[in-house]
Amino acid sequence: MEKLKIAIQKSGRLSEKSIDLLTECGIKISNGSRKLKTEARNFPMEILFLRDDDIPQYVEKGVADIGILGENEVWEKDKDVEVIEKLGYGNCRLSLAIPKDEKYTGIEYFNNKRVATSYPKILSKYFTEKGINVEIEQLGGSVEITTGIGLADGIFDIVSTGSTLVMNGLKEVEVTMKSEAVLIKNKDMSQAKLEILEQLLFRIRSHQNGQGKKYVLLNAPNEIIPQIVNLLPGMRSPSILPLVNEGWSSVHSVIGDDDFWEVIDELKRIGAEGILVIPIEKMIM
Repeated sequence: MEKLKIAIQKSGRLSEKSIDLLTECGIKISNGSRKLKTEARNFPMEILFLRDDDIPQYVEKGVADIGILGENEVWEKDKDVEVIEKLGYGNCRLSLAIPKDEKYTGIEYFNNKRVATSYPKILSKYFTEKGINVEIEQLGGSVEITTGIGLADGIFDIVSTGSTLVMNGLKEVEVTMKSEAVLIKNKDMSQAKLEILEQLLFRIRSHQNGQGKKYVLLNAPNEIIPQIVNLLPGMRSPSILPLVNEGWSSVHSVIGDDDFWEVIDELKRIGAEGILVIPIEKMIM
């Protein structure tokens, strides 16, 4: 039986979350003793643990069928792969930063200056589009120290919280793009592997659909049901079931975390009772 080969980051900010995602999809894997390759115990999948910047090449060449990595690495490596799913974690931004005591006057500040980065292709394209001439210092990492040692006038790097910039005496001045973890695929996969991929995508999407949502059950007098329906649209519409007590119904629906407390407060205000809230692990659409 064919197995789907997936490449994930062997260490770093996306590694643990990628393993967690597979686990949430019911896929049991073991990565003991720092192995660079392992197999799932209950799903036709082989997992390769690689450097994130190598993943696009492995997927393009078909050594791995699919891979999980940051969009920023997909853009920088510019390999012939297809992004098939955004995964909703590993969020960061690609930003320009300069010494905190420097006065920033706009993007023209960088004209004829030196900028250190691990993403020269992305940076070169960005400045070309802006009509700004810069000298790019390409580095493999630790670009934050380059302004302090005189190698560069500014840096271009991924930023999550911004704390690393502050620690190195820098300030963020331009956000060029935002990135998150994505799933990429080889463009020439066999039909058998595509079918396995569809199974995996079904599991991933079911997990994602349940994120940031709560299942809500409540009891209410029938006369306020129209108001409740307006508050709880649900996936399509709330489920409404009659109770033994005449004139009352039970309402079942889904609320997003962003609106949760406001909706609950309003439900209580209009007369809903016995409100039960349950976390959602998976949601099949």
